[in-house]
Amino acid sequence: MLDLVHVVREAAGEPAGALILLHGRGADEHDLVPMLDELDPERRLVGLTPGAPLPGPGGMGGRWWYMVPRVGYPDPATFHATYAQLTSFLDGWLQERGIPWTRTVIGGFSMGCAMSYATGLGPGRPSPAGILAMSAFIPTVERWQPELDTRADLPVFIAHGSRDPVISVQFARDARRRLESAGLDVDYHEHQGGHHIDHRALPPMTAWVAARFAQGRAPVSD
Repeated sequence: MLDLVHVVREAAGEPAGALILLHGRGADEHDLVPMLDELDPERRLVGLTPGAPLPGPGGMGGRWWYMVPRVGYPDPATFHATYAQLTSFLDGWLQERGIPWTRTVIGGFSMGCAMSYATGLGPGRPSPAGILAMSAFIPTVERWQPELDTRADLPVFIAHGSRDPVISVQFARDARRRLESAGLDVDYHEHQGGHHIDHRALPPMTAWVAARFAQGRAPVSD
């Protein structure tokens, strides 16, 4: 297993599953830790927030998942290297915890959202219990394509600001169209803000996470 720096928030008891959150550009593994309690207030799930493997370019600080030549189109070399490292780490960590992907929600913000899409939709990858997509896009990158035809009914929660100046809301609308056309179960929330996690989206997001682990919803094995 390729290791990544990370923070673990343990469940209150025997975990019903896992909640994995990936931070945005220039942040680190501590950035989304408070959201674990926001989205899972009863601590039914074990929470994990990995840190991206790349240092910010040009002394910008923080951690990056890939370099950005153009919004929506990750640099292929850094994307593929990170994708291999992230999926290996997450697969190994979940295996050690005895938690299958079918009992794991993966989500992220901005650049971390793109990596959540990649991890949950990548070719040959196991389907998670759900994907929480905040303010980003399904990546377009050489030698990687989302595998959608095997993901019917996979729950995806999309939240994006209609006035986002960093990543246009058109990316979220396009993701919604593509995913719904392939039969995925999309819960779409578009708020009036910019490039941030809108507090008004937290209650429906929390309810959506809880629903992924309702009795009979997530099977116990892949």
